[in-house]
Amino acid sequence: MDVVRRVHAMKEASARAHASGATIGLVPTMGALHAGHVALVRRARAQADVVVVSIFVNPTQFGPGEDFASYPRDLARDCDLLAAEGVDIVFAPQPDEIYPPGATTFVEVAGLSDVLEGKSRPGHFRGVATVVTKLFEIVKPQVAVFGQKDAQQAIIVRRMAADLLMDVEVLVLPTKRDDDGVALSSRNVYLSADERRAAKAIPRALEAGRVALASGEHDPGRILAAAREPIVAEPLLRIDYLELVDADRLQPVTRAQGEMLLVAAVFAGKTRLIDNLPLRS
Repeated sequence: MDVVRRVHAMKEASARAHASGATIGLVPTMGALHAGHVALVRRARAQADVVVVSIFVNPTQFGPGEDFASYPRDLARDCDLLAAEGVDIVFAPQPDEIYPPGATTFVEVAGLSDVLEGKSRPGHFRGVATVVTKLFEIVKPQVAVFGQKDAQQAIIVRRMAADLLMDVEVLVLPTKRDDDGVALSSRNVYLSADERRAAKAIPRALEAGRVALASGEHDPGRILAAAREPIVAEPLLRIDYLELVDADRLQPVTRAQGEMLLVAAVFAGKTRLIDNLPLRS
C-alpha cells in the first residue's frame, strides 16, 4: 500500500491507473477510522480495481469553536487498518496541498447547504463540497463511496456531482451501528461512559418515529413527538434539531408520505452527534 502526501503524486498515480485501464474507487475520510469506514472500503474494493482512501481533516468544514484542533488523528493506526483491507493508496495530504496559499475558490450547493446541519454549522457544506470537488479532481475516481450517517452530505455530494457533470458514481451505504444501536462515529471517542449510555436514546428515538409512522400516523408533529420522548428523558442529552424532511430537498414535510428522512443532531454533554433514518410511506 502506498501512502501519498502530495497532490501531484496522487494525480500521477491516478493517471497510471487510468492508462492501464483500471477503475478507481475513492473513499473520502477524515481518518480516525472505524468499522463504518471499513464497510465503505470493502464496497469500493468490490466496485473498482484500485481503491484510494483519502485521509484529510478538512479545515474549511469546521466553524469557529468546533473541534478541528482536537479531532482524533492517528495516521499510523489508520494505515495499518487500511493495509489489512487491501487498500492500494492512502492519500493523506497536508492542508497547504489542498488549499494552496491564496486560494479563494469554493463550491456551494445552493438550497441544500443551509438547512439542518448547514443551519447549525454555517459554511460547513461549502467546505465539504469544496474538498470533495478537489478530491474528485485529484483522484479522478469512477466511483466514490459515502455513508448514510452523513445523509445530508451524501445528498449534497450527489447533487454537486450531477450539476457539475462529474463523471463519478456516488454510492451511499447504510449506517453502521455499534451493538447498542449508536451510529459509529469518530467523535464517539469524546463520550464519557454516562454520555455513551445516554446516546443510546438517539437510535431509540429514530425507531420510535418509525414505529409511529408504521402504525398509521401521518402527522409529522406526532411522529416527531414520539421520536422526541426518548431523548428528552435523558438529562445528558440536548436536541439541536429533530426533523422529518423529504429525502430530496431536505424540507420539512407537511404530511408523512413518500421518501423521507428522520434526522437528528443531539448534544451528549459537549459532543454533538448526528443520526438519521430513511422512512417511506
